[in-house]
Amino acid sequence: MNYLAFDLGAESGRAMLGHVENGRLSLRELHRFPNRMVPLHGHLYWDLLHLFAEIQHALHLAGREKIALAGIGVDTWGVDFGLLDRDGHLLANPLTYRDHRTGGMIEKVLAKMPAADIYRHTGIQFSPINTLYQLYALVESASPLLDIAARLLFIPDLVNFMLTGRQVSEFTFATTSQLFNPQRRAWADPIFSRLGLPRHLMAEIVEPGTILAPLRGEPAKASGLASAPVIAVGCHDTASAVAAVPAASENWAYLSSGTWSLLGVEALAPVINERSLQMNFTNEGGVAGTIRLLKNIMGLWLLQECRRQWRREGREYDYAQLAALAESAAPFRAFVNPDAPVFLNPDNMPQAIADFCRQTQQSLPQSDGEFVRCILESLALQYRRVLEMAEELQGKKVEVLHIVGGGSQNTLLNQFTADAIGKPVVAGPAEATALGNIVVQAITIGEFRNLAEARQAIRNSFALQEFLPRDSAPWNDAYRQFMKL
Repeated sequence: MNYLAFDLGAESGRAMLGHVENGRLSLRELHRFPNRMVPLHGHLYWDLLHLFAEIQHALHLAGREKIALAGIGVDTWGVDFGLLDRDGHLLANPLTYRDHRTGGMIEKVLAKMPAADIYRHTGIQFSPINTLYQLYALVESASPLLDIAARLLFIPDLVNFMLTGRQVSEFTFATTSQLFNPQRRAWADPIFSRLGLPRHLMAEIVEPGTILAPLRGEPAKASGLASAPVIAVGCHDTASAVAAVPAASENWAYLSSGTWSLLGVEALAPVINERSLQMNFTNEGGVAGTIRLLKNIMGLWLLQECRRQWRREGREYDYAQLAALAESAAPFRAFVNPDAPVFLNPDNMPQAIADFCRQTQQSLPQSDGEFVRCILESLALQYRRVLEMAEELQGKKVEVLHIVGGGSQNTLLNQFTADAIGKPVVAGPAEATALGNIVVQAITIGEFRNLAEARQAIRNSFALQEFLPRDSAPWNDAYRQFMKL
């Protein structure tokens, strides 16, 4: 059978066509399109209607090829949302999680409700990008949008609404908001009441694997695919990526590597206690009744922004060239904490890195290659720190780290990670998010019996690359220095 996965990321979106036959999967890119944050009047917006036009174009391409689709699924980045009025009209383009409006909102929220209480209800890592602080910023500013809003829908839920007319929130995405209780599997009502947030805006929760409705309206007419069902998959992209981890044993961890790095373990129940709060770990929903016990790490954003700045200065690099520059640079010259707030959205990322090194009394990177090496080594060391936390919380050691997503193609970072953590790393598949989207559809339709069978199919269908740890002594020394930052 054929399945269409829409995988929308912060930089680009893709329509990926998946085919399942005889227990094996194949994947083909049907359409790729850019996504970008649009600055306007001091704010950063997503152009949602542009994204939906590209989705409609992909559906048209599938219809033109006369592809019989057994399902359509949508996954996106986390936390962001749009508001609808009572007639289902979008009130404004959604603001992005990197918009500065949430500055200072954590402090204002914590003045009204202690961190321990919020964490007890949600089990979610504290981060200024979370939906909680975005929504509180609207309340704090007395936004007129709230006077006419009838529904809050997260980005993939908005797309599903545009495709089907159903206004629901999918479970894995809702858990990222810091407004949801993963133990009760319901909205965290005490947070809404304590903070004066509009509870009436929140939609009904549906589980991943829910058939929403057939394609309808303009997308159905333009594509001729009116009979294709739209399925709520793991609509948070990391939930889909983790669903596609090709793990064969029990003691494994995952790293979904891209603009963000999300590192953690798959659990059967939330881990919400004083220690997980101290570590600022998050409990996000997974597919098949699982919990993603993880920590968000800033990820390859630092490298992407350096590359963007160098392009502005007239130096254009592809990622292979950046890796070559890093490999030729001297090791362990300087480190950064990738999760320092200064790296969330600086005007000039290389300057922000240099400033951090200066403030922490380290040698400053001089060449572009030294900046890249500093970023990659720092990420590998941060992965070690977070992995050790995850092992402590779950009470057992991890034997292998699976790296999936686009960042799994960065072989230098993969090797650095194996060296830093002292464990084997298995990289791939790079298209884990689209594959996870597709296998949830296939499980829903009945083509796979369960998640374990789907993961076996992924192992049988895609090449994986193993990285074994090399000399650990210099990385242990570097880790001791890194932990002092």
